[in-house]
Amino acid sequence: MKKTISDIDPGWLAGKTVVVRADFNVPLNGGHVMDERRIRESVPTIELLTNAGARVVILSHLGRPEGQPKAEFSLEPVAARLSRLLGKPVVFIVSPTGPEAAVMVHHLPARGVALLENTRFNPGDEANDADLAAFWAGLGDLFVNDAFGVAHRAHASTSGLAEAMAARGGESVAGLLMATELKFLEEALRAPERPFMAILGGAKISSKIWVISALLTCVDRLLIGGAMANTFFRAMGLHTGSSLVEEDSIDLAKKLLCEGRERLLLPIDCIVAHDLVDGAPTRAVPRDEVADDDKVVDIGPKTQALFAEEIGRARSIVWNGPMGVFEIEGFAEGTIAIAHAVAAACDRGALGVIGGGDSGAAAERADVVDRVTHVSTGGGASIKLLAGGRLPGRDSLTERA
Repeated sequence: MKKTISDIDPGWLAGKTVVVRADFNVPLNGGHVMDERRIRESVPTIELLTNAGARVVILSHLGRPEGQPKAEFSLEPVAARLSRLLGKPVVFIVSPTGPEAAVMVHHLPARGVALLENTRFNPGDEANDADLAAFWAGLGDLFVNDAFGVAHRAHASTSGLAEAMAARGGESVAGLLMATELKFLEEALRAPERPFMAILGGAKISSKIWVISALLTCVDRLLIGGAMANTFFRAMGLHTGSSLVEEDSIDLAKKLLCEGRERLLLPIDCIVAHDLVDGAPTRAVPRDEVADDDKVVDIGPKTQALFAEEIGRARSIVWNGPMGVFEIEGFAEGTIAIAHAVAAACDRGALGVIGGGDSGAAAERADVVDRVTHVSTGGGASIKLLAGGRLPGRDSLTERA
């Protein structure tokens, strides 16, 4: 078991400087935070530390600036939003590294909070540069990793920092958010109450092949939606029109169909359109009646009802990935329907864990976040954990004695 912030004596924290890796990778528009959920989720860890008298220095990335400072990826708007959520000033340090950053951290008052600029402005972060990790470790007495959303990445600001902190004789622990994420996701897989169901969506089989294979060994039902269902349709000899299909994964889909047999459930009807634009005319068709100029954009009403019925029988549910082209309003109905079905199952006592990304956004749009057991902040990390993969951000933390 890994140590968490709850294992640290609050008395020891007084006067210490704690480096926190958060996941503030939030959508911005014109310098304004459009969705503050990830920021809000880290507030309890920050408040626990400051209430104990610690100084808190926060690291985060935002977007993909490709190792270069770019104004549109600055964390300055996040610092302002975090300040509002904490109800206290947050010092924004305009560089993630260098002497100026070190001096500003050194002069941070007790219970003060500082946010360094985007870690990915330095190419050494994604390259897991040891010197960069050592610089960040040198800013504090303790490292708290609260960024589950990037726990699957071996970066300088995640696993590299933990290793550098250990080299200095310090400890690295999970924050409250990280600990909660691991608890629910590991609990859902370790000994799930049955029937145990997984729901997978998204575009590509190839990006989730290892997840599908791993889940087929342990679930009672695996529901497949999204564009990846099209590749399975082709493997079954069905016509898919002009829909997105992974041609080089059709044989792989055939293999998975043989492995899954009755445990793998595909859509029985589809919503199709000619154009991928909001407001485009749509119609529902059986999966074997997709025309040449049709694009499959969502699961159909019969599939929604079938999937909802299956979900209603489950006692443990994990869901990752949309059922259609969710980012377009007119094609989101199937994904929203799944969110409601999972919430209804949780209302009846099932455990329901929703992976981050579009699935989490669907839970928000369907207004069911408070009805499901847990909505993860990390899509990629939750998928990797579901498949039994390693999470460097977790694995590098200090072991509990």
